[in-house]
Amino acid sequence: MHFNAIGRVSSDPILGLMSSYSKDNNPNKFDLGVGVYKNNQGFTPILHSVKLAEQRLVETQITKTYISSHGNRTFGALISQLVLNTNSALIHDRRVSVTQTPGGTGALRLSADFINHNLKGCNVWLSNPTWPIHETIFAKAGLTVNHYQYVSTHNRLDITAMLATLATIPKGDVVLLQACCHNPTGFDLSQNNWRQVLQIVRKRQLLPLIDFAYQGFGDGVEQDAWAVRLFAEELPEVLITSSCSKNFSLYSDRVGALIVCSADAKKLSNVRSQLANIACNLWATPPDHGASVVATILADTKLKQVWSNEVEAMRLRIIQLRSELVKALALHGLVEQFAHIDTQRGMFSYTGLSAEQVKQLRKKYSVYMVSSGRVNIAGIDATRLTILAQAIADVSNCSK
Repeated sequence: MHFNAIGRVSSDPILGLMSSYSKDNNPNKFDLGVGVYKNNQGFTPILHSVKLAEQRLVETQITKTYISSHGNRTFGALISQLVLNTNSALIHDRRVSVTQTPGGTGALRLSADFINHNLKGCNVWLSNPTWPIHETIFAKAGLTVNHYQYVSTHNRLDITAMLATLATIPKGDVVLLQACCHNPTGFDLSQNNWRQVLQIVRKRQLLPLIDFAYQGFGDGVEQDAWAVRLFAEELPEVLITSSCSKNFSLYSDRVGALIVCSADAKKLSNVRSQLANIACNLWATPPDHGASVVATILADTKLKQVWSNEVEAMRLRIIQLRSELVKALALHGLVEQFAHIDTQRGMFSYTGLSAEQVKQLRKKYSVYMVSSGRVNIAGIDATRLTILAQAIADVSNCSK
């Protein structure tokens, strides 16, 4: 029989956590593993701006026919403006290509296949640590994956080690950089750090692939785009993967884009043809509903303002949760150990908890997080911070 020799692949650890969490009957359980934003009620809501846009689409849409391999053109134009700025010279000079994808993950896969098919001999360099799916996406596409150090053994951003490794990367290779809200650590580069990285990328003639999955969740929608825009303006070629999962809360609608910036508008048409061909063989055409929602919001001044306010409210709530968690831990004498949580950005935090401590948190207190100690700050229930802090304090003190 054909299937007899097929072995079992280990399930995704986060999906496994979700399953274990759902079966746990502890009323004080915490789901800090899965990377979605949750409100004070522990629920991932549909944004009001999205609801308004969907209502408008119900009334005005006249077809559900296929769209092109590059996706919804209005979405492409507006997402490039959101990422690169409305007044971007690249957009004005037609040196930007946008291919809509099924989420940011789809954009990463499209970029991986594009690199493998068209940039022969290029290796990809990822931060250590990075989002686990980064590892598998590029490896599955047939690319050699290497790493540059990002976090030190003391659980802090190690910019010195990062720059040292970047300076040794073979010329012409691809380096993946996360624009903001680094997943999984929460440690972000400063503007000065970004300038240092840019200098090395330019000198080594590296191709930057900037993963921009959390625009608006760090320091603000415009502020978070600073490094992306710097690289796009200063370098001849840049790849950018954009996601609308978090900032539009369109997780299940799968809305993303691969944005290509080039110094040569004519050569960009060749790149677009290659991307269309690859996309056609991956998913034929992308789903349109979520992209139409985003396009409707960004094209309407009032709707866009409603959306901007909602993103800002989510961002500020995450910052407040960070601060309150550190204060709650300080009552147990752990302020020095966990002060870095308050300086990180975005949904995730590399807490510094060990795999054994994570195991004990799950076993004794029904606190679910991945074994690396990464927690989803946006999943914390603010009304039960004292319970969470007590649990963390217990496993931290027991290991001393």
